[in-house]
Amino acid sequence: MADQTTVADWLQIIQAEYREIPGLHLTKPQVQRLWGLEPKLCDAVLNQLVASAFLRKTARDAFVLHGSLR
Repeated sequence: MADQTTVADWLQIIQAEYREIPGLHLTKPQVQRLWGLEPKLCDAVLNQLVASAFLRKTARDAFVLHGSLR
């Protein structure tokens, strides 16, 4: 599936998951495994989600919703 899905598609998919599960707390390796993303694609998607203030990176290198207290 990852081969046929664009970055824009992944942004929508991952945003939907984080909205559906507000306490989602994932590291980059977990994101890669969960959605089967290659490292470069994973970096591009996570960087864009952080840059758009949808996600933020915690001190322990996990990605959470921007407004989350975790």
